[in-house]
Amino acid sequence: MVFTAFDNGIFHFDLANNYGPEYGAAERNFGHILREDLMPYRDELIISTKAGFDMWDGPNGVGGSRKYLLASLDQSLQRLGLDYVDIFYHHCPDPNTPLEETVGALETAVTSGRALYVGLSNYDGPTLERAAAMLAERHVPFIINQNRYNIFDRTIERNGLKEAGKKLGKGLITFSPLDQGLLTNRYLNGIPADSRIAHDARFLNASALTDDRMKQIRALNELAQSRGQSLAEMSLAWLLHDDAVTTVLVGASKPQQILDDLAALDNTDFQQMSSQKSTKSLNNK
Repeated sequence: MVFTAFDNGIFHFDLANNYGPEYGAAERNFGHILREDLMPYRDELIISTKAGFDMWDGPNGVGGSRKYLLASLDQSLQRLGLDYVDIFYHHCPDPNTPLEETVGALETAVTSGRALYVGLSNYDGPTLERAAAMLAERHVPFIINQNRYNIFDRTIERNGLKEAGKKLGKGLITFSPLDQGLLTNRYLNGIPADSRIAHDARFLNASALTDDRMKQIRALNELAQSRGQSLAEMSLAWLLHDDAVTTVLVGASKPQQILDDLAALDNTDFQQMSSQKSTKSLNNK
């Protein structure tokens, strides 16, 4: 899957200290692939990692403290076999640590050469603006926010994050663009035996497939078909057409899914749909 992505123009690989299923496994696996095959292309790659959520037991294995963030970054670099990452994110706000301390740790990550840029993940608008002001005062290259965003989950539109990012000129990289598979044709006819719901309910539970939600999914699927796209392609295209969105993170379990996702780039135009909707509204009036 990594080779399929890279060979088709995807050069950003997003990691975190606790991506697994065993914490650290994603970084170790990607580090192995780097050493064996991709290291000659290191300067073409954007490799990011994060710390913030729980990684090891005790108060220093979670949060936004200076001790946790810098210790975790050192461990991530060791697992990856790298001297630096391109982007180091604080993975989530920590109400138990002063924001100034978290910002200071991100500054050290850059000034020590362990990261080229820093990012913030899962912040809301007001907290982002406070952190951005502190980082700017310290001349830390803060460039991007990473947040959950998709057709169904519009949280960043309500908590001020999207608007604050646009105002400050910070990028937005979105995760869970397909809402854990709901925005695909995967569940149109029930729950497949090999689906995520059937085997791992940590992120998606069968209770999410309510009658109302299924009506929405089917309606969106019909709309996608009218555009000559799959529901997944349209869902990705909807994000990609937004000028507030820098890039979209996709997960895959097989190479073909990556190629299917790339097809979303063939049609990211929603202007015609908006015009048709406006005309219909005027005719109805």
